[in-house]
Amino acid sequence: MPKVHRSHKKSLYGKNLVILPIVFCAVIYLVCALILFPSASSYLSRASMFFSDNEKNFSKEYVNIFVPVDDFSEYQKETQTSSSESSSQVSKQETVNISSILFPSYDNQFGELIIEDCQIRTKLFFGDSNIALRNGVGIYNGSAIPGYGRTILVAGHNNTYFNGLKYARKGQIVKIRTNYGNYQYEITDMQVKDKDDKSAYDLAADKENLIMYTCYPFDELGLTPNRYFVYAKPVSGPVIDKNH
Repeated sequence: MPKVHRSHKKSLYGKNLVILPIVFCAVIYLVCALILFPSASSYLSRASMFFSDNEKNFSKEYVNIFVPVDDFSEYQKETQTSSSESSSQVSKQETVNISSILFPSYDNQFGELIIEDCQIRTKLFFGDSNIALRNGVGIYNGSAIPGYGRTILVAGHNNTYFNGLKYARKGQIVKIRTNYGNYQYEITDMQVKDKDDKSAYDLAADKENLIMYTCYPFDELGLTPNRYFVYAKPVSGPVIDKNH
């Protein structure tokens, strides 16, 4: 009997040596998972969006009020004029009454942005929320819509809809189609700025200008310390008449 008892104790001791480390590791794993999951989940979901073979469809998240007015004709060489001629051309544009415009609400798709030389063709939203940037590019709520005569500040993700901005060059044409008119802008400059550099744009400007920006460097996941800005001047499109 004494020998059997000692053998039983040795057996229990051996099992404890195996079970206790397993239990300890499981507890540590659960604690780490609970701590890291909130931050890791955003990266995992972002990575799945970038690398999944299946196209994501988030169209149920927003309201689309975009109804194309007329298709763009091919951009003609004669529109590639000097800055003074371009200014004269813009001043003679047609107008659209502000009362006839269906203004977008926040997160509404109300247009389309196209840069053929950069292989960009994407939905244009009013607002730059996660919903907007997950589905296309978005106009910052503190800036203006095309034709309003002020700064148009458009944001997009560097890994998705604005990845093509790395191909931006001076003289290229940006086309914006809206539910009240079609616009063309000519790219004039590209700059890399710190994300906190407020001199990169002027929202109080009294003349129309288009600024598109995205995180920099390109093809890098997550937020980066720098932004890539692309600047463009208006070439054609209706001016919004604010008095009617």
